[in-house]
Amino acid sequence: MLIVLATGGVARAADYYTVPSPLNAYSWAGPYLGGTLSYVWGQVSNNVTSPSGIAGGIEAGYNWQRGQFVFGAETDLNLSSAEATLAPWQFSDPWFGTLRGRAGVAFGNVMAYGTLGLAYGDLRANVAGQTEDHTNLGWTAGFGGEVAFTGHWSVKAEWLYLDLGSSAFTVTGTNNGLTANLIRLGVNYRF
Repeated sequence: MLIVLATGGVARAADYYTVPSPLNAYSWAGPYLGGTLSYVWGQVSNNVTSPSGIAGGIEAGYNWQRGQFVFGAETDLNLSSAEATLAPWQFSDPWFGTLRGRAGVAFGNVMAYGTLGLAYGDLRANVAGQTEDHTNLGWTAGFGGEVAFTGHWSVKAEWLYLDLGSSAFTVTGTNNGLTANLIRLGVNYRF
């Protein structure tokens, strides 16, 4: 009888005692889905125009975590208002996307990372009423930071450099491509 009372008291005491969490208890591992809002500014090769504007899109990714080190893959697709007109040329970048690897270091619910991968997008030229579109492939690189504010939600800020290569445009009579910088804010939900 005494043993039953003693073990019952220990069990009741354990219900009220919690062990403090380690500092790096937040896990960045697993899939996530989110939305982004960016400001884009760039330069068209072999032309004087510099398209700029707002872009927004969706992103998805997956992270693995080993201790403080986080690595994964992310993809995004964006609609863009970036355009520039300098008579008689008008260039715009109506959409673009990336497929990138990410690697970073986590400090609990805060992560700093670098990213590198594939970029693709549309470059549209309009010269004297004639419009021509080319979808180009290129590369992207950048860095950013992300902060989790609940177990599932996080916010991020990042800078990316995009190089969408170049294509031969008939309406300009030359090869044109787009290099651009973008500053992006995003919100992600982790599953």
